[in-house]
Amino acid sequence: MATSAIKPDMDFIRDIRKAGGDSVKKCYQCATCSVVCNLSPDKKPFPRKEMLMAQWGRLDMLVKDPDVWLCYQCNDCSIHCPRNARPGDVLAAVRAYVYRNYAFPSFMGKALATPAALPLLLLVPILIMVACIFLTAPRTAEGAFLFAQENVIDFNLFLPHSTVDALFVFGNILIFILAAVGFMRFWKNLKSPGDQQVMSFWPAAWATFTEVIMHRRFKQCEANSIRSTAHILLLAGFVGAMITTGLVLFFVFLPHYANLLGFESVNSFFHVPIDLPHPVKFLGAASGLLIFLGSGIMLLRRWGAKDEVGASGYADNLFLYIIFLTGLTGLASWLLRVAGSASVAYASYFLHILFVYFLLWYMPYSKFAHMFYRTLALTHARMIGRWTGEEEAGTE
Repeated sequence: MATSAIKPDMDFIRDIRKAGGDSVKKCYQCATCSVVCNLSPDKKPFPRKEMLMAQWGRLDMLVKDPDVWLCYQCNDCSIHCPRNARPGDVLAAVRAYVYRNYAFPSFMGKALATPAALPLLLLVPILIMVACIFLTAPRTAEGAFLFAQENVIDFNLFLPHSTVDALFVFGNILIFILAAVGFMRFWKNLKSPGDQQVMSFWPAAWATFTEVIMHRRFKQCEANSIRSTAHILLLAGFVGAMITTGLVLFFVFLPHYANLLGFESVNSFFHVPIDLPHPVKFLGAASGLLIFLGSGIMLLRRWGAKDEVGASGYADNLFLYIIFLTGLTGLASWLLRVAGSASVAYASYFLHILFVYFLLWYMPYSKFAHMFYRTLALTHARMIGRWTGEEEAGTE
């Protein structure tokens, strides 16, 4: 009879415990977690088997296990666990490890998970932004910065919007190219020889996308049901902010760039700065408020309801705080500009752009990447019939 020796990855076990899954060794495989989970399939249910793999240090199995992503860390399992092994926290820690495992270049994944690297991670965009201010901000004939001389607070004089747009566009193009390497590695490893496809990719991807937008699976959670509300607020805020940015780009800056290229007949539909009651400003302000409220609810829950919310590692907390500060500084920048507090308004705007760049430029290596990894994993799960709680033909 052939046997094979299991070689546990002890570094992986230590990383899981450090990232919020320090209770993993308490599990004694009673399967309560799999029974109480509303999202777990009847066949080969999670998270019992994932807890065993984590205890054994089976990194090779967990980083390509789609069931890790079927878990939404509702923590119904953790609330009912007789050993307080907190399976939801362990699976969250495994997901955090996945970002690093597939990160390209790999040192960036480690940096986003290391507190000591945070000052350097912040310093990079700060230096880039400071350099852009010195190189592109308009000056007087005497060489003084125009934003310091004008009575009207205009962020375009401080950090020109064309510069912000250029950094945004070219930075994101580079980041998504790097991110695609990790996403493709992950997608390739999800596929197992024994999988039988019951749905093609595009129908599965579209069904998964609509499910994520509607947060249907979140609504099946019991112990931490308010997370679905907070997530919906955050999602709506990010979508609104994206639409706002797109409207300003297409109706203000693209006509401006066209004028610079000699197409003087192209006119801007409106001008910046934009204030209420302009609909674009209303959308932007509402989006910032939703981001602020959604992330604020999550932070308050983590401070006051840890049993239901669960433990969180450094990378998870960093991501949430950056989102909260992004919404806060965005709203503060506008309010301070309207109030006429120039120095504080410019400082708040600088911090807002800093946090936006932090979120976007480090997306593949932070928890921000979970929306891509989870979407891919859920699409694969739907393709092979691992989807739960669905009545669609061919998915049971």
